[in-house]
Amino acid sequence: MSDASQAVPVTVKMRGFGVGEKSTVPISIVTAAAILAAWWLVSRTGLVAHLFLPTPAEVVSVAHSIWEDGYANATLWEHVSASLMRILSAALIAIALGIPAGIAMGLNRWAKGILDAPIEFYWPLPPLAYLPLMIIWMGIGEASKICLLTLAMFAPIVLSAQAGVRSLPVERVNAALSLGATRWQLFTDVVLPSALPEILTGIRIALGVGWGTLVAAELIAATRGIGYMIMSASHFLATDAVFVGIAIIAACAFAFSLVMRALERLLVPWHGKG
Repeated sequence: MSDASQAVPVTVKMRGFGVGEKSTVPISIVTAAAILAAWWLVSRTGLVAHLFLPTPAEVVSVAHSIWEDGYANATLWEHVSASLMRILSAALIAIALGIPAGIAMGLNRWAKGILDAPIEFYWPLPPLAYLPLMIIWMGIGEASKICLLTLAMFAPIVLSAQAGVRSLPVERVNAALSLGATRWQLFTDVVLPSALPEILTGIRIALGVGWGTLVAAELIAATRGIGYMIMSASHFLATDAVFVGIAIIAACAFAFSLVMRALERLLVPWHGKG
């Protein structure tokens, strides 16, 4: 049997794994609609009390009220802007420190030996475990909140940058050296571009972790923020307002993910096409 005849079944099999398939957006839309319909049905039929599961219409009504009048002595924009400031500040610090640390761990065994143990020690810990230390060491101001978020986002970025560097084929390095590349050229033209897809993926994961940690960070004597709004609403069993806060966090996290995907297409258009 010829090679050409053997290639056809392989192509057909690969389509089952998503290669060459159409967009999944319509499927996602239908799934979201089904979830909303199930939510509406369960809440309207009274299978779950409205105190615990309000209807979608009630959540939309409360969202409009919060948009118009604010919540917990602050406007909606004040809550959102406070959370965005904390997330973006922590993300910038985590990126500025995490990428160089991860690259150093991938290139140098001393850096890996020094940094690997503390990162692997604290990375599995939930942020609430070291939240009291942040309060003791830094007080209840913005510094403790941003530090908590930075620690949550730092490890994924470091580990992804390290993985990106260590996945670089040795043949590519040897080829660059044989062509007369300097160490700086080797880093900027070979190492960094090869590691960039993993780094961007790590940043996207870190932002997701950061949004997941936001509520814990805003437990520290906050008076503004989406997480604070959720916690304040939960104290009064205002489940509809809690749903609004969760939806806002989900929308912000989704927007950040879209931005990161756009950056990946811009900076590493070759990734995943080989």
